[in-house]
Amino acid sequence: MIEIIPAIDLIDGKCVRLTQGDFSQKKVYSDDPVDAAKRFADAGIRRLHMVDLDGAKSGAPANINVLKDVADAVDIAIDFGGGIKTEADVKRVFDAGADMVNLGSVAVTEPDDFFEWLDHFGGDSILLGADVRANKLAIHGWQETTEIELIPFLAEYHSRGVEQAFVTDIGKDGAMQGPAVRLYKEINLAVPALKLIASGGVSSVGDIDDLDQMGCDGVIIGKAFYEGSIKLEQLARYVS
Repeated sequence: MIEIIPAIDLIDGKCVRLTQGDFSQKKVYSDDPVDAAKRFADAGIRRLHMVDLDGAKSGAPANINVLKDVADAVDIAIDFGGGIKTEADVKRVFDAGADMVNLGSVAVTEPDDFFEWLDHFGGDSILLGADVRANKLAIHGWQETTEIELIPFLAEYHSRGVEQAFVTDIGKDGAMQGPAVRLYKEINLAVPALKLIASGGVSSVGDIDDLDQMGCDGVIIGKAFYEGSIKLEQLARYVS
């Protein structure tokens, strides 16, 4: 059964959502990420996806203190990313209480470092993030689109030890217009053993059902929770 993974995106220590990665389209939903995490945990959610948007923009983690506060307050698995560039950054994230580090841009720009960390920390501790625009990878907070094709990239990284990846279709993110189901089907056909987590566009329980039925292992949900189009009590069958 698909795993429900709420997103907590952080700017200045607050829970926010952007639309298609645009920092000028920022909406603050909560001044208290710990309280948000507690609500998810109380509803039976077992995992959080935390993204340090300040870190992604600046190139160095900036909300490690928030990660530590959440990890200390809530018994829930956390994957954390944003601006992680060095092994010291990775260790800081784990030391602050994360169970997984999610890595995107650095996996593309510094593959040798990425695979060294993958070997050292293990595939169950590293979550590959792949952001895609028109089937090409985007990096640096979605501000740069590369010429790297998504599916060959995922296939290669899986062959080298990546166990799980979340894939975000940038055009869907924050738009509340449904997830990129066709894209996820293509990935599942091409790399069936990869644990695939959908991200972006989910706006209803029906979208979750569609992703579950087509074989996604997890789904990251952000704006739909905060806008109220998906209510936690609707997810009892997924979190029981």
